[in-house]
Amino acid sequence: MRSLSLDAAKMLAQAFISSCLDYCNSTLYGITDSLFWRLQAIQNATARLITGVQCKDHITPILQQLHWLPVRERVIFKHALLVFKALHGLLPPYLADDCQLLADTGRRQLRSSDIATCSVLRTHSSLGDRCFAVAGPRTWNSLPIKLRQP
Repeated sequence: MRSLSLDAAKMLAQAFISSCLDYCNSTLYGITDSLFWRLQAIQNATARLITGVQCKDHITPILQQLHWLPVRERVIFKHALLVFKALHGLLPPYLADDCQLLADTGRRQLRSSDIATCSVLRTHSSLGDRCFAVAGPRTWNSLPIKLRQP
């Protein structure tokens, strides 16, 4: 017999585990697959603990039942959400300045200017590719066009 209801267990997991996974999501962008698998294992164990499912059962339906994205997709979602907020003036200027549309940069007009494409800064290192000014617009540009247009 369980001492916690499913809703109470979900709330505790959200408070302790998911908040830690979401903390500083920008630092998780571009990490190695082995580090992602470690974080995913934590999320999987938490989902199994909440639902009482055994280790041999598949985890994907359980994550869908709990409405949880896998860790890698959480990072991509958070980046895309920050860029969306930056483009719509919902973030402080120090973050919003990192996300400029091609139409707003003052360059010559291209066909891609009509589809809400962000300008991506060039870097010379893999560490520079992980900063928000590069990773955010790159994530935004990788989204389907229908998602980028309001």
